[in-house]
Amino acid sequence: AVASAREAYLMLGEFRPDVLVSDIDMPDEDGCSFIRRVRALNQHGLADVPAVALTGYAQPEDQRRALMAGFQKFVPKPVHVGELASVVKTLADRRMV
Repeated sequence: AVASAREAYLMLGEFRPDVLVSDIDMPDEDGCSFIRRVRALNQHGLADVPAVALTGYAQPEDQRRALMAGFQKFVPKPVHVGELASVVKTLADRRMV
């Protein structure tokens, strides 16, 4: 876990997650901009790492924006741990196939 998009982006040089979980509203850079930068990475298979957007912005247009930016799933806040775990497991299982 990291505190900002900048820290996450730097960490991706050292660590390749099975699933990326990102808030949309982060310090310095929003999650949509962040995931677009991740998708532009061709190194270490990061361009296709499954990603989940977490957000308090839960309108249909917010979901469309997140999915168009490159997230595979959208989970509105408040987040229920079981729901988030299920979404992450689903994405991780798809990646393993």
